[in-house]
Amino acid sequence: MTEYVALLRGINVGGHRRIAMADLRALLEDLGYTGVATYAQSGNAVFGGGDADPAEVAGTVRDGIRDVLGHDVPTVVRTAAQMRAAVEANPFDVPDPSGFLVLFCAGAVDADALNGIDPSRHPKERMALVGDQVYTWHEDGIRFAGLPDLVARHVDGTVTSRNWRTVLRLAEMVGDLGRARPVTVREKSSVNRGRRAPDAATTTRRGGARAETVDRDPA
Repeated sequence: MTEYVALLRGINVGGHRRIAMADLRALLEDLGYTGVATYAQSGNAVFGGGDADPAEVAGTVRDGIRDVLGHDVPTVVRTAAQMRAAVEANPFDVPDPSGFLVLFCAGAVDADALNGIDPSRHPKERMALVGDQVYTWHEDGIRFAGLPDLVARHVDGTVTSRNWRTVLRLAEMVGDLGRARPVTVREKSSVNRGRRAPDAATTTRRGGARAETVDRDPA
């Protein structure tokens, strides 16, 4: 069984494309995936099932969200091995995880175009392309980041970012998936009830007595 991490882009931001994590977990289970767990409210899920290509899984999840939850949400999927590799490939030190992003790309990245970006125009930011990820560091914080939008213009496909804290947590979660007990839903699914999710960003694993509040992550 392959373990996956799904990264949804642009949900629960400014009141747009609101999706309760309980609904996302229920949807993934209905799609046949097992050991489903979610992290934060920005749309991060880990689960297992089959041996399909990550791009195929991303399409299945996106179609399911559109058909059941009524939102068209671009989605990037990585296997557990790919997620661990993304952590290990980070070329930078990370003094502040909240100011460090990993941009996960689902399409081809124009490396020549990225190399052509003038670093003098972004003196407090750094960037490195490694494989299918772009790592960016923002000295003044991600609120003032300019590089992620530039990177997205040079990727032929979906790009979604997560801060370093979230990346590490997801790599840990997907590594534990095979050993974990089933995930316990702490808030009831609103698919058929019209109930919105709690505002707190949480990690929820069934049968696991743990839920941790974290900073919201950019999508």
